[in-house]
Amino acid sequence: MEAVVNKVDNYVNNVLNADAVQLSKMIRNKEISVSTATQIYIDRIKEKNPTVNFLTEDRFAFAVKEAEKADENLAKGQAEGALFGVPISMKESFDVQNMQTTGGLKFRKGLIQNQDAEVVARLRAEGAIILGKTNTPELCFCQETDNKLYGRTNNPRDLKRTVGGSSGGEGAAIALAAAAVGLGSDIGGSIRFPSHFNGVVGFKSGKGQVSQVGSFPYVENELQQRMLGIGPISKSVRDAKLVYDIIADDKPKERNLEDFSVNVYRTTEKPISSETLMLLNQIYLHLKNNKFHFENNPIPLVNESALLWQEIMSIDGGESTRKIAFDQKSGNPYAAYLKEKTMKNAPIHRYLSWALIGASLFKPSAKRINEINHLIKNGDAILDEYLEGRLVIMPVYHTAAPLHGAVYKEIFSIRKTFLKYMPFVAYANTWGLPALTVPVGSDKDGMPIAVQIIGKNGNEDAIFKLGSLIEKEFDGYKRAD
Repeated sequence: MEAVVNKVDNYVNNVLNADAVQLSKMIRNKEISVSTATQIYIDRIKEKNPTVNFLTEDRFAFAVKEAEKADENLAKGQAEGALFGVPISMKESFDVQNMQTTGGLKFRKGLIQNQDAEVVARLRAEGAIILGKTNTPELCFCQETDNKLYGRTNNPRDLKRTVGGSSGGEGAAIALAAAAVGLGSDIGGSIRFPSHFNGVVGFKSGKGQVSQVGSFPYVENELQQRMLGIGPISKSVRDAKLVYDIIADDKPKERNLEDFSVNVYRTTEKPISSETLMLLNQIYLHLKNNKFHFENNPIPLVNESALLWQEIMSIDGGESTRKIAFDQKSGNPYAAYLKEKTMKNAPIHRYLSWALIGASLFKPSAKRINEINHLIKNGDAILDEYLEGRLVIMPVYHTAAPLHGAVYKEIFSIRKTFLKYMPFVAYANTWGLPALTVPVGSDKDGMPIAVQIIGKNGNEDAIFKLGSLIEKEFDGYKRAD
């Protein structure tokens, strides 16, 4: 009997550990049915969600029916799509037909969508089966995942620690292997924070490369639009590339990695943990030993990125977000923050109200907005030339996942501590660049540490190729249990 149990456990573990590419092959080779794979993931979600709280809404009944239909099609030789029969998860902010999109706001509970977001439709057209939607902070306006509607998501590797945000639920889900692959969005580290903190792969697309139609809240301002990137959260770099190829408006052209030099951020000019610095040095030495050409000059525009990011996020003083948060009513963030701190019954979470207060304080003047536009234009020109044949490797954050609330205090402080802690993630947002996050090691507590590989729009293929090399040599993805 024990041998039978072990055989079943090994079978389940093989499915859970498989990335989307491998699982797709297993399904096509009829090593596993779509129905069985789907049920294994559903069982995994049911097992892990009560303590981690990553899922906001399931669509298990629909998924089971879609899996049965996929098995029928497979039997007929009609297995179409790069993600045929692969169970995936989805950040709550993306519309999925017959599911809610709430933004974590209580008053939006029950708001069912009648069609898929464009990225969701593209993934489903390739045969993906959506298991459910994952948690975010309210309106995706914080780098920690907690809201008044669904509550806090905990890091599956240590429940006392943050998962990051805003794609925090998605990062936790993939870390737990509660889906084969997932989808997130990133306007201020929202894919890369969760990827780094949870030990998964994440890819933020560059400006204008992936449609945000059907993403909530829709980003209207042009300066903010350039900072938004939608992309995969995955177990492997090859999965990230596969999903990006599906959702991107234009498939990246193939690049020869030998044509690129690499610049690895290895200074202590900004706060950075000793473990992170050690891993960056190890990456540098590994690539150097493999005959990569290196650039050792300072990476341009790092210091400018955090302030520009904060000012662009505060471009209207947070007014557009405030209106959504209070259902177009005259809600006051100051009053909401004090009410939540004292009585715990404000309509919005204190993370959101405090972020809105910060946005009002950092709102740039009309004169400063003109300066920002000028700085962005000049910076784009500088980086367009600098990144033509270069890739940059830098940290995601100065530490591994801290305790709940620490990131919020570091980034949303009136003392402008974001200037110290945001440059690494703000860099790709401010300049609208693609960025791949890859787990490479861990700290003394066993919490994951990742690095990000940043390049120029159009050079995504080179980013993925370098990411694959680093992934093979260093830790890469390891399932959280």
